Amino acid sequence: MDGNASDLGAMIRLRGLGKTYADGTVAVHDLDLEVGRGELLVLVGPSGCGKSTTLKMINRLIEPSAGTIEIDGRDVTGEDPVALRRRIGYVIQQVGLFPHQTIGTNVATVPSLLGWERKRSQDRAAELLRLVGLDPALYADRYPHQLSGGQRQRVGVARALAADPPVLLMDEPFGAVDPVVRGRLQEEFRDLQHRLGKTVVLVTHDIDEAVRLGDRVAVFAEGGRLAQVDTPARVLGQPADDFVAEFVGAGRGLRRLAVTPIDPTHLEPLDGVRGSDLGGTLDVHASLEEALALMMTSDRPTVGVTDGAAFVGVLTPNGVHRALRESVAAEAG
Repeated sequence: MDGNASDLGAMIRLRGLGKTYADGTVAVHDLDLEVGRGELLVLVGPSGCGKSTTLKMINRLIEPSAGTIEIDGRDVTGEDPVALRRRIGYVIQQVGLFPHQTIGTNVATVPSLLGWERKRSQDRAAELLRLVGLDPALYADRYPHQLSGGQRQRVGVARALAADPPVLLMDEPFGAVDPVVRGRLQEEFRDLQHRLGKTVVLVTHDIDEAVRLGDRVAVFAEGGRLAQVDTPARVLGQPADDFVAEFVGAGRGLRRLAVTPIDPTHLEPLDGVRGSDLGGTLDVHASLEEALALMMTSDRPTVGVTDGAAFVGVLTPNGVHRALRESVAAEAG
């Protein structure tokens, strides 16, 4: 996807959106932004840059001072905000589960508010718990304090999806769990989003998370200014200004590993490579970051690459280096 969302048709359109508080503080300044249907757009930037304010204006948790919000072709700027929120999934960092209710009841919250029959709400809750990897027979009758942080976060995602909303808003959804669980949740959520095709707007302060998850990345600067919105590769390879270049950091070349897929043209035949040198195998759609990580954790210099059941070739450190250089050169060109 290129720098705009028009190829998919916009699910969300923000036009001249702004938020100025009574003391004169400008949180968001004259924002124009589109999010395509089925796209995962990540809002990233330093603290106080307006990214969370923007997210909360979309579902009217914060009322805008100026501009319009359009969802699925309809201006929702003046709609009943409570009714609007019931049509939009919302996931926050601390999950926000009701501690006195079971997991099943928590997940069924929005369907119940919408007047679904009890059996239908329970069936939907069980379906979604299975979808996020939690067996309803084991977890539906438990309470939030009986779950780990990662499990509670899965429940939060399930609850947000309960009424099958077309739009999902996520505010630092993985920030409260440890790094190992966080990485696993990121991968699981990305796979889930691909399968469900939801339109997702996700806020994070972590540029690594942004480039790993986003179809596009919107970088916000202080004062609520949108500095750049583009694919992760272009944000890393072609920062729009000095602020973006500084924010993505001097290590942006290495971060490109996460957004550069394995290219079969960079693979070598298995002939001449000892089987004992293989550190394992990866799917051809994996990233260079995954390949390099497998080499390092296995302490082997090569990785086998497969396309389904077929063996495609072998990736070596030289192949990783060549692929990264070509990716950088292609962006520069």
